[in-house]
Amino acid sequence: MAKRAELRRSRRARRIDRTKPFAERNHREKRFNNRRQNKIPPSVLSNRQMELRVLNEMSLILPIAKICDEDCGGNTARNGRGISPVTVGQEWFRSQANRIAPVSLLESFKTWTYRMYLKLEKHSEDKSKQTIQTHGNDAIAISSTAFLAYVPFCRGKNHGHELRGVCQVTPAPFIVVTRPKLFRRKLHQEQYSKGGILKRQGGTITPFGFRSGDYLETTRKGQSIRGWIGGFTDSQKTKSISVYDHNWSRIGQFNPKNIRLLSRSSRLCLAV
Repeated sequence: MAKRAELRRSRRARRIDRTKPFAERNHREKRFNNRRQNKIPPSVLSNRQMELRVLNEMSLILPIAKICDEDCGGNTARNGRGISPVTVGQEWFRSQANRIAPVSLLESFKTWTYRMYLKLEKHSEDKSKQTIQTHGNDAIAISSTAFLAYVPFCRGKNHGHELRGVCQVTPAPFIVVTRPKLFRRKLHQEQYSKGGILKRQGGTITPFGFRSGDYLETTRKGQSIRGWIGGFTDSQKTKSISVYDHNWSRIGQFNPKNIRLLSRSSRLCLAV
């Protein structure tokens, strides 16, 4: 908050013409009333856009006949329409995904039924673990609804619901898809230093012919290392490039001369 206030003061100081009377100065006015617009928070929107992009890439490889999405039950007339930013983003995602294939909803409590029928484990204690038991088995259970049906039955005095159909789960690679945590240059930073010079901060272009997010290969102590470019240092004493893994944790800094470019930035990081 202190940094935001500092940047705001510097922006206003550059904009206001203090030679004019107070009533004629160019003060900042409100641009819109954000209480009346149905807007999605940027963090929720970026996550949904990434899911939509992965879905679009999959549609180019595999024919998609139907998309099944788990309904959390938050965006209802009883709970209130648009009560949560997550449900608003979910509705936006469904409207966009419906252009690729019809979207069907599955109630959240039924996911457990399908998962137990397929004998799939779920580890929900630590969501940071990148395993199929934590993040993948629910999706497999939801996709099995194309082959299984939850139908009622009545046998004598017994009645209820049961799953009918055949669905065989086979092993498959578990791939982690993330985004490189890049940020563009700041248009308004702190106060200028002497000579009107602003400190470099952000940006995706490096002076070594690479861009942030490029996939590369380098070596360290005879060991091959692959990762993504996340920053650089260009001074009289040091010239290096920072390499990050798919979790965007820095592996280390390496000499640009010892780096081999594998692919340009696709704004996605994949790890098997």
